[in-house]
Amino acid sequence: MAGHSKWAQIKHKKALKDARKGKLFSKIIREITVAVKIGGSDPESNPRLRLVLEKAKEVNLPKDNIERAIKRALGNEEGTNYEEVIYEGYGPEGIAFVVKVLTDNKNRTVNEIRHIFSKYGGNLATSGSVLWQFSEKGIIYVNKDKVDEEKLFELALSLNVDDIKEEEDSFVIYTNPKDFHNIKEVLIQNGIEIDSSLITLIPNNTIKIEGESAKRVLKLYNALDEHDDVQEVYANFDIEKDILESFNE
Repeated sequence: MAGHSKWAQIKHKKALKDARKGKLFSKIIREITVAVKIGGSDPESNPRLRLVLEKAKEVNLPKDNIERAIKRALGNEEGTNYEEVIYEGYGPEGIAFVVKVLTDNKNRTVNEIRHIFSKYGGNLATSGSVLWQFSEKGIIYVNKDKVDEEKLFELALSLNVDDIKEEEDSFVIYTNPKDFHNIKEVLIQNGIEIDSSLITLIPNNTIKIEGESAKRVLKLYNALDEHDDVQEVYANFDIEKDILESFNE
């Protein structure tokens, strides 16, 4: 789990840097639209919308874009109807992949995702054959230099977090997704500065890979992640941090 959380943080920071390229903006707008259609436009009663609005704020998505996406979802503007689909597959070295997409054309998207898996040495699997290998968790990162360790651990334990670990320059708090927002709010109210946070899928077990095998797996990961319809990609690899960072520069 710890190795995966490092990858999640590396990917999160890379996404912030890549926001200026526009593709991330498009994915966030698409997610806002779907979140509003599913749970309404009030972020207080719609956790999914609240989470994506936090992400939009982090990457400085213009307010007008956010408001337009919400209006479109409420039916006040014409727009594309997106459907959420989960694809599962295996990559090189038997690495398990879960791919979350929002698409307006499932037939087109599944063919393109299948092609990406095939091109990079993997294969698309049947529904349910991979997803069971992952658990949904909230992850909160707190910079070690900006917090009193004893205060953080006491507070985290009082909040009944799933786990809290130490990783290089961060403390990493794992939560039940249902408790994620409440725990974040309590931490902030108690003067804890949060470096970054997200709700993600954590692999129950990881596969350690190195060298060329690692590069092949990351090529597949990035190809899937760069697809316009793909919102998130999850995988159960364990790869050294220097390889992960160099591959995402």
